[in-house]
Amino acid sequence: MRWLLNRLFGWLHGPEPRIICDTAVWMDGAAELGRRTLGRRRESGAFLIGEASESGPKIIRAFIYYDDIDEHALDTGIVKFNGNKLPRLWEICRARGYRVVADIHVHPYGYGQSPSDKADPVMPRAGHFAFILPDFASGSVTPGGIGQYEYRGNGAWIDHSRASAPFLNLR
Repeated sequence: MRWLLNRLFGWLHGPEPRIICDTAVWMDGAAELGRRTLGRRRESGAFLIGEASESGPKIIRAFIYYDDIDEHALDTGIVKFNGNKLPRLWEICRARGYRVVADIHVHPYGYGQSPSDKADPVMPRAGHFAFILPDFASGSVTPGGIGQYEYRGNGAWIDHSRASAPFLNLR
């Protein structure tokens, strides 16, 4: 019976989003990314940590900013995160009981992936999600106006930015 109800609910309301985030967490995180651009002079970014199960959507619970983990990640004006700093991120995840569910960074103009974004994913494992906020996070920061990408492995990405079904849902 539960299966039938879930199936009917899915037909009525469309597919379940792949990733969800509380609107306040998302908006606060995006605002902080904008502040960390130092007046639109450099990119900024964060790891999005939270809950991930095999059967349901990933849930973003917190933003962990790149420059809080690697103090030099933003020094060049573009994001260059030193992978040797990842143990600090894993410590934070363990302490909170979370996992990395996605990453996010800002671009100066649009939200399309740069060649380096495509070639060098922050978390190079299939199923990882990456978001890009345009205009140094000073414009649109919600689905419909941001880049939403899913890494499939071996350099392949799926662009969900303009998908008709919800990929990222703010609640």
